[in-house]
Amino acid sequence: MTVEGKASSSSAMEEPSSSALGKRKELQEESEVTESPKRRNLTRTCIHEVAVPTGYSSSKDESVHGTLANPVYNGDMAKTYKFNLDPFQEVSVACLERNESVLVSAHTSAGKTAVAEYAIAMAFRDKQRVIYTSPLKALSNQKYRELSQEFQDVGLMTGDVTLSPNASCLVMTTEILRGMLYRGSEVLKEVAWVIFDEIHYMKDRERGVVWEESIIFLPPAIKMVFLSATMSNATEFAEWICNLHKQPCHVVYTDFRPTPLQHYVFPVGGSGLYLVVDENEQFREDNFVKLQDTFSKQKEFGDSKGHRGSNGKASGRIAKGGPGSGGSDIFKIIKMIMERKFQPVIIFSFSRRECEQHAMSMAKLDFNTQEEKETVEHVFRNAILCLNEEDRELPAIELMLPLLQRGIAVHHSGLLPVIKELVEILFQEGLVKALFATETFAMGLNMPAKTVVFTAVKKWDGDSHRFIGSGEYIQMSGRAGRRGKDERGICIIMIDEQMEMNTLRDMVLGKPAPLVSTFRLSYYSILNLMSRAEGQFTAEHVIKNSFHQFQYEKALPDIGKRVSKLEEEVALLDASGEAAVAEYHKIKLDIAQLEKKMMSEIMRPERILYFLQPGRLVRIREGGTDWGWGVVVNVIKKPSAGLGTRGGGYIVDTLLHCSPGSSENSSRPKPCPPRPGEKGEMHVVPVQLPLISALSRLRISIPPDLRPLEARQSILLAVQELGTRFPQGLPKLNPVTDMGIEDTEIVELVNQIEELEKKLYSHPLYKSQDVDQIKSFQRKAEVNHEIQRLKTKMRDSQLQKFRDELKNRSRVLKKLGHIDADGVVQLKGRAACLIDTGDELLVTELMFNGTFNDLDHHQIAALASCFIPGDRSTEQIQLRTELARPLQQLQDSARRIAEIQHECKLDINIDEYVESTVRPYLMDVIYCWSKGASFSDVIQMTDIFEGSVIRSAKRLDEFLNQLRGAAQAVGEVDLENKFAAASESLRRGIMFANSLYL
Repeated sequence: MTVEGKASSSSAMEEPSSSALGKRKELQEESEVTESPKRRNLTRTCIHEVAVPTGYSSSKDESVHGTLANPVYNGDMAKTYKFNLDPFQEVSVACLERNESVLVSAHTSAGKTAVAEYAIAMAFRDKQRVIYTSPLKALSNQKYRELSQEFQDVGLMTGDVTLSPNASCLVMTTEILRGMLYRGSEVLKEVAWVIFDEIHYMKDRERGVVWEESIIFLPPAIKMVFLSATMSNATEFAEWICNLHKQPCHVVYTDFRPTPLQHYVFPVGGSGLYLVVDENEQFREDNFVKLQDTFSKQKEFGDSKGHRGSNGKASGRIAKGGPGSGGSDIFKIIKMIMERKFQPVIIFSFSRRECEQHAMSMAKLDFNTQEEKETVEHVFRNAILCLNEEDRELPAIELMLPLLQRGIAVHHSGLLPVIKELVEILFQEGLVKALFATETFAMGLNMPAKTVVFTAVKKWDGDSHRFIGSGEYIQMSGRAGRRGKDERGICIIMIDEQMEMNTLRDMVLGKPAPLVSTFRLSYYSILNLMSRAEGQFTAEHVIKNSFHQFQYEKALPDIGKRVSKLEEEVALLDASGEAAVAEYHKIKLDIAQLEKKMMSEIMRPERILYFLQPGRLVRIREGGTDWGWGVVVNVIKKPSAGLGTRGGGYIVDTLLHCSPGSSENSSRPKPCPPRPGEKGEMHVVPVQLPLISALSRLRISIPPDLRPLEARQSILLAVQELGTRFPQGLPKLNPVTDMGIEDTEIVELVNQIEELEKKLYSHPLYKSQDVDQIKSFQRKAEVNHEIQRLKTKMRDSQLQKFRDELKNRSRVLKKLGHIDADGVVQLKGRAACLIDTGDELLVTELMFNGTFNDLDHHQIAALASCFIPGDRSTEQIQLRTELARPLQQLQDSARRIAEIQHECKLDINIDEYVESTVRPYLMDVIYCWSKGASFSDVIQMTDIFEGSVIRSAKRLDEFLNQLRGAAQAVGEVDLENKFAAASESLRRGIMFANSLYL
């Protein structure tokens, strides 16, 4: 496979393309011409590269189609546009006319949709069908509306809506496409093109694998169009497609912005804006320094404006909106934006509650004329006609009208769908001037504004408060600047604490993140593959062809180079007395490996937590970094602990020896190397449970207040003193005698370690004096060990890891009766094949063990809601008896399934599995809704946002339909009717009101 590249250029004046072969950065020169700010001469280039299979030769007529490396199109266009195409659009169209797959990677507002529309127009011209997939149902609905206006013959298939399924162009979610591919749908025989919108979703932890599987299963005759935000490894992705489908795949990449951006910073509590990055992407260090000065001044005056609460947000900021608090800062900014005519503006917050509070604090502002107010009311009244009388009076609807009339709106995933869509429509019509939104608004449809404001630079990502990445910043700031309307877009970043210059520079000017595979094996996929008769699609085939494996194998040549370097180093090391040292070193390595194996068994929370009392000495190792011995201060359970590594749900606050200068407020402490004479500092560092590599028998007392440095330094001295008292190493907890573990596997490991330690202590080199010789030998043994490790890695790669996992998962399926001893899918497995919304193993267990049979359809709807992922409630759950018993049965079944997976050697934490799989937060709400309660009544029963409740109800309906299909497939007529009745009981009122886009 080869990759060829060139840069295509087009310019208003004839200038030579200044982009070298495959050069990554497009040129952006700008010279102002006369007074008119609209006429700017911009040289834009896009990068074009193509991955071609080895031995491939093109049969295209070069006079019409150009060459693979330089595609041009001189024929009749399948579609004409009202505007001149940008270079990247021209090149993309030429690739499509060559009938070859293409990845278009460009900013959100660059105009990728024009390329997708061309592919659809070509399919219509050639009497073929085309599929357009998008990651979210809401996006699919919007796309359906947009494409219907352009092409008429368009259908829609999402989990909850099907319109014109026989249309030539089908818009669908990616999950639906994967389902069609698994079932070998007839539709695919007529499809020539599949468009994957927002392909960068592939790195989504939960759902990314759906894209990967869909791409692997697509028949090679179908060509693909991938639309993506900018990503740094677009070529690698194209090489994977080329390798997988044995066809050329083009990359057209541009990070050219038709409307340049200016980035300003507003220091919270300060006044004025500081331009930090100008429209030529130059970072203005002078302004940044001035900005930093405002913070030091605030400190000098003991200003508490930016005082931060313990959760990392400025405390009490929004609610009061008093002088100097964050609310009034936002008020100041919005007012200034309106005075300078920089509207419309999108204000991004990373919390839905904050969005609403900011909007409500704008009570004194009004941006719409009387005429606009009347138009807003007219659109509003028409929009809510799709609701019944009582739902139109919901506070969530009534409160919105006065806000919208003043040109202010809120947009986040917790809003009622009708309000969210109404806001989008009003925003596109220019009737909303200030939109308070969460980052989901930056996905998908092109709804630009003149100005974008970030209310914070840090967000909570489920694990920690971190600065937003450059990819996220590019996505959101890309909403600023409307093509053809604004000379430049404006981004304003609110900062409430000092920030490193490089952190800000990387955020605003950083390169987009690479697309990384999140491939995993699900039981749904394994069962579907086993039940497919063709034989070619096995789980092994999917693993081998995954992007994950491709990325892994691509890294192998680098590993090969490292092996060669290490082999050269070994040749130079002295060879005398080697056998003794090799033997000595092997004993040490064997002990280390057995200890590692033993620790992974001990590290289960149920075993280890009891011994992690404050004062316990623990050894911390992170990858190749040894932090040495630290002291336990506290253990915290993470609230959002999902599945994942064993014990990953706990954080151990540990006092560790850190390098001088890595203080608590820097982004990341570094270990202090044990160099003679170097004095570090003890700091409390949050450590994930699996990073503990040893537990000592020793405990020391900790002073009650660890804030003063001297208190922490006294502990450092105590730990160092223990080190000199135990030169052989600190005594460790014995799992059998000290921890009382009776597991035979662990007892055996402890015995093996003790045997090896005896050998080690009696070895002549253990007390040997020849330090240099030992060091030289040890280095040699280490290098040899590293060579072996790398060679093994090259040999069995990730494939082996996935093969082992596949074997273990197949054992689970055998134990649960989904497949027989020969791997043939049984009745239970046939049911599980049809369920991809909830946990397929658990729900089929309930179908087959009779849990569902004893319930009426209202209880079934409530119990099924536990399978739907969604927002967690913070309230205590008190359930009525008719729900508490089924919930208990569900939790018992979940525990049993988790135990079976654990027995089959899958890395699973039983409690975490039960907690993350069974989500009883909406049981009461769904039960009462199913029994006919009104929406205003059920919404009082929970603290979860209305929009989230509706989204969960729609997913629940989809899930119940899958269960109905599963019951039908295994001939359970009674169950089939119950699932149908449960689904029917939900489908009414505002929960299932039609989308305004349909």
